[in-house]
Parts: sequence; C-alpha cells; structure tokens
Amino acid sequence: MSNDNQFSELEEQRRKKADSFHLDIRDDYDEAGDSSSGEPEEISSYSGEDVKVQIARESKRSLKKKRKAEKRELKARNRRNRRIFRIAWLFSVGIIGAAVAMFIITGMNDLLAINRTDNSAVTVNIPKNPNIDTVTQALAKSGVISEPSYFKMYATLTKSDTFSQGSYEMTKNMDYQAIISNLQGNSARTDTVEVTIIEGMSVLEIADKLEAENALGNKDEFLNLCKSDKFDSDFEFLKNIKNGSDRYYKLEGYLYPDKYEFYVNDDPSSIIYKLLNNYEAKLYQKQDFGYDKLYSVNKMLEVSNTSYSLDEIMTIASIIQAEAANKEDMYYVSSILHNRLSSDSSEGVENLGLDSTKFYPYRSEDKLPADIKKNYKSRYDTYDSKGLPPGPICNPGMEAIKAALKPYETSYYFFCHDSAGNPYYASTIEEHEANLEYIK
Repeated sequence: MSNDNQFSELEEQRRKKADSFHLDIRDDYDEAGDSSSGEPEEISSYSGEDVKVQIARESKRSLKKKRKAEKRELKARNRRNRRIFRIAWLFSVGIIGAAVAMFIITGMNDLLAINRTDNSAVTVNIPKNPNIDTVTQALAKSGVISEPSYFKMYATLTKSDTFSQGSYEMTKNMDYQAIISNLQGNSARTDTVEVTIIEGMSVLEIADKLEAENALGNKDEFLNLCKSDKFDSDFEFLKNIKNGSDRYYKLEGYLYPDKYEFYVNDDPSSIIYKLLNNYEAKLYQKQDFGYDKLYSVNKMLEVSNTSYSLDEIMTIASIIQAEAANKEDMYYVSSILHNRLSSDSSEGVENLGLDSTKFYPYRSEDKLPADIKKNYKSRYDTYDSKGLPPGPICNPGMEAIKAALKPYETSYYFFCHDSAGNPYYASTIEEHEANLEYIK
C-alpha cells in the first residue's frame, strides 16, 4: 500500500473518532445545584470590555449599599443628638426659667420695697451730668435700692431715665416710683446755696457771682438766655419791650436784686425764672411813695401821668442806681435826669453824658476784654447819643425804681461826687465846672 493511501485511512479514522465524541455537561451542571431549567445553559465568553462593564455595575451596587448604610447610621446619630438636645434644652429652660422667676420676684420685691423695711433717711448724691448708670450706682451705694438691674429696666421702660445733679434726702423703704419722683423734683434736694444779688449788679456781674457761689451750672447758657425772647410769653413786661435786638441783654434791669436760695449748679433757666418772678411780684407790692396811701409800682405808673413806659422807668432807675451815692441822692439824680431828658438846647444840655453808660455792658474800661478794648464803643454811650440808652444798664432795687417814678422837684441839670461819695448839684454848666474844680 502506498503511503498516500495509508495517510488517507488514518485521517478518516481520526475524523470518525472526532464525530463520535460528545460531552454532555447537563448532568454535571444539574448536580452542582442549578435545576431551574431542563436545558443546558449556554456558556458565555466575555471580552475585556464586557468585564469592565460588569465590574462597574458591581461597584455601583456596592456604593449604593454603602450610602444606605451611612444614611441609616446618620439618622440614628441624629435621633441620638436630638434626644440629647431636647434634654439640654429642657435643662437650660428650667435653669433660665428659675433665674428669670427669681429675678422677677426679687425685682418686684425691690420695686415695691417689700423687703426694704428700713425707713432711715439717707442722702443720695447724684453727680454732674448724670445718666441712668451713675444714678443707679448712687442709689445702690446709698442702700435706697437692692436690685440695680431691675431699677434700670424699670426707669428705662417707664421713660423716667432723665435726672439732674444734686443731693437728695430719701428713705431706704421708698418704692421705685417714689424714688424717681424725688429725683426728678426738687422737694427732696438738700444741696442749696444762698446768694445775694446786690442792687446795681449787671447781668454779667450776676452771672459771675452765681458761678462763684456754685449756684450756676452753665454761665454761657445763662448769658444767652438773658439775650433771648424765651421768657416773653410768661411775662408781660418783657413782651412789651420793642427794641430787644438793640440791647446787649434783654433781661437787664429785670433780674431783681434780692437774697435767693438756689440749688448747687442750678439750671440757668430756673434761676432766671426765680429772678423774674420776684421782679413781677415786686411790681404789684404796695410801696410808700410819700402819699397818704400806698401804691404798687404799676399803680404809681398810672397815677403819676408820666409819659415814660415801665421799660423807660426801669432804664432811668438803673442809671440812678449806678450813679447815686445814697438813698437821698437817688431822688436828686432822678430829678436831674428827668430835667435833662425834657430840656432843650437853651439849657445847654444836649445829652445825658453819663459815665455809667460809656462802657456798658462792662462796668468800666478796665473791665473790657483785652481783644475788644482798643476800639470798643458801646451802643449805650450817652455821651454820643441823645435821650435814654436802648435799655437798663444794671438791675436796680426798689428805692431806685421809686426815685425814677417820683423824683424831687429841682432846677438841677448837673451833678458830681467827690472821692468820699458826697454829691454836688448845679443848675448851670458854670456851676457844675466850679463843683468839679472844687472836688479835685
């Protein structure tokens, strides 16, 4: 047999063996536990890309499971935290509630002075420019209140937190409203000073004296008020002044000289009201003018048939007060002023020519402030103007006012005084010059 034939036979045998070979894996697969189908499962083959997709899907499923677990854990933690928060909140509310309740109870007891039974008197010193804090501190220090915070709250809520400086006498068993009423009034104040305003003092001199005696809290405010129209609505005699803008101080002449009691560092407006009220009272007080019956200043102004207004009489009185040496001299000086005001050029008198008006509102040349001294010229200077000055030059007393209303009847037009204050009168300019030569 040839080799080719032998090779063909061998190939044929191998082919037959291959065709007869059969591998049934169904039974083996079923034995492994998968009996869901009677058909053998087809074995799939995956490429590299298929494996990546499968892995990604598995990763997503794992991530979802992880997130669900984290959410469950977070919810559990939140539930625990909420329980802890509720407990802490309830505990805090309890503490705060107890504290607030205690604050309210003790505060109300102090407000109503329930626990403050000591009725002993104390002096409470309220400092200058007080506020709610300094006032509360002063009250607590004096033992008038026991709950400073509650007092501050009460005063603020009731809008009673405006106070003034001073020393106040109180008792330790006063309730809050009584305390505030005492602090906002003057009836309980004990820090008073007595000041005597001397006849003839000007507004500037009164301000200086009040400040020196610790009666005036603000000198600049006092002087500004004396220039203002603030008091016109309360006093008719001020309302009748028509040339207020021509005056240095509108209230000059009406701050009646007398003995007064003021509070330490008193309010300027309160001081002025006290002075003006006193002047007004004096206008209606009956005086002895040398007649059988007594007359008030206002009534005397009516019966005297004078052509002068009350304001002009006050201006004449202020000049009398500034120029006269004594009570008797006042009536002679008044006579001379009236004579000169009603004279004509035939008497050789053109104006009043009074030294007391030359430097007003300052007393004399040496009282002028340095910055205005060189060229100072007063609007009240009667050497350069005819008639009366725009207003009073000082605040006269009652005797000068009476002299202005009822002067002596004389023929004098001139007067002068020696160094001892002795007066000399003259009817002519020649007599006057002789008197001046004599007293040198």
